[in-house]
Amino acid sequence: MAMLTSTSFSSFRCMFAVASCGKEKCCFAGTLTSCIRWPIGPRRRSRILEGSTTTILIRLPVLDRERILAKFDELDGYLQELRQVVPASFADYMGKVETRRACERLLQLSVQCVLDICALFVSGLRLGLPAEEDDLFEKLERAGVLSSKLSETLKTMKGFRNILVHEYGAVDNAVVYKMGTTRFDDFQAIKKELLHSLQERAK
Repeated sequence: MAMLTSTSFSSFRCMFAVASCGKEKCCFAGTLTSCIRWPIGPRRRSRILEGSTTTILIRLPVLDRERILAKFDELDGYLQELRQVVPASFADYMGKVETRRACERLLQLSVQCVLDICALFVSGLRLGLPAEEDDLFEKLERAGVLSSKLSETLKTMKGFRNILVHEYGAVDNAVVYKMGTTRFDDFQAIKKELLHSLQERAK
């Protein structure tokens, strides 16, 4: 938080004239009250009261660096496990259901981890509440955190994650295997851009 200090000022002390209504009696709140004409007094300049200050706290955008770095460590762990689990050939991948399920789960967790990191950036930079997950990437792109290319890559990853979670019967094993063997560079590119943005904002 940044702290700004402004000196409080005394208010103007003024006397205003209240004109008579021209009648001897006025009706106010059900009673008869005589009208009073107040004299106009001179205005006095405001004076600075020495030693009197008002503290104003302004909340500036701050990224939760520790949580973001912890999420990147979590992502690295999932990707490392995926490299160890995914077979060298598609035939071997299809040969064991346990291997397929492990790859699917690790890909789901990896994508979710990236989405969580994006949400931390949007929240920390105070870019507004996203209407949906795709809005996360668009906000980060407009803020200069992500390139348009990686923003589109993230949308594809998010769609793939949704199929794994919500439409499991529609999972294409060939697509999952391709994601598990060819998309490591995409994860690293996203990590590189986000870490660069985190470092720039720490200066």
